[in-house]
Amino acid sequence: MDLLALRYFQAVARLEHVGKAADQLRVAQPSLSRTLARLENDLGAPLFDRRGRRIRLNSFGVAFLRRVDRALAELDDAKQELADAVGLERGTVALAAETLIPLVEPLRSFLADHPSVDVRLLQSSAAAMAEQLRTGEVDLCVASQPLNGPGVQSRVLLDEPVLVCVPIGHRLADRGRVSIQDLAGEPFLTTRPGYWQRMLAERLFAKAGLDLRVVCEGDEPSVLFDLVGAGLGLGFIPSIGRRSTVHTTVVWLDVDDPDCRRVLSLAWRDDAYLSAAAQRLRDHTIEHFRNLS
Repeated sequence: MDLLALRYFQAVARLEHVGKAADQLRVAQPSLSRTLARLENDLGAPLFDRRGRRIRLNSFGVAFLRRVDRALAELDDAKQELADAVGLERGTVALAAETLIPLVEPLRSFLADHPSVDVRLLQSSAAAMAEQLRTGEVDLCVASQPLNGPGVQSRVLLDEPVLVCVPIGHRLADRGRVSIQDLAGEPFLTTRPGYWQRMLAERLFAKAGLDLRVVCEGDEPSVLFDLVGAGLGLGFIPSIGRRSTVHTTVVWLDVDDPDCRRVLSLAWRDDAYLSAAAQRLRDHTIEHFRNLS
């Protein structure tokens, strides 16, 4: 058993597909299959259930993967810790977020001060971020929903009201403040299920006993302004959007519901090694949002 075999097993176990794992690892599929067979022979137990081309992690594999994830994460942390200790200036940080718009300015100023740091960004739902944090795929997450899991720590960056955007000329445009009941039957533009804006809208409408009518769903909330302005529907937008952008085709309305808020938090794991670069980006991001308040 060697580290290469463990990393091969980890990739196949996560994808449950030898071909996809071989592509990801950039190795020949027959070579990957032989490595897995030798590993299972060394362990004296099958790790996968095989049915033709299909492969599924069995109970032995699930237990082994849990230990392999822990062992490889420790080795990766040790490698990064040594790199920091010898004073390497270049670092790498992986950061996931539901929407990347709030990170533009803190990233701009961070990279201006740390041009040698390599920042990798991923756009993910809250569920995906929790898994990415657990497996060590990312160092930091910026989420508008709680991320639960062992060792997860978080810091609130922003706690703000969420407003409703309506197109100019809409029947509610001159109201200033509306209730959820006022929005009954209106078409809404929102994100896909699993993202905070969709979950907020569903929660507010369910509490009011109303059906949410979704006419458009996507990944990036920033496009909602233009779509609302074009008259396609209404959208729930955090108040920071009004401060950071100029949209003359929409009207912002307060929502008469105390639960219509967005709490943006930065999360990381305190039971895993956080590189110097990741620590610097974490602290810089917290300071950036503190200065906004």
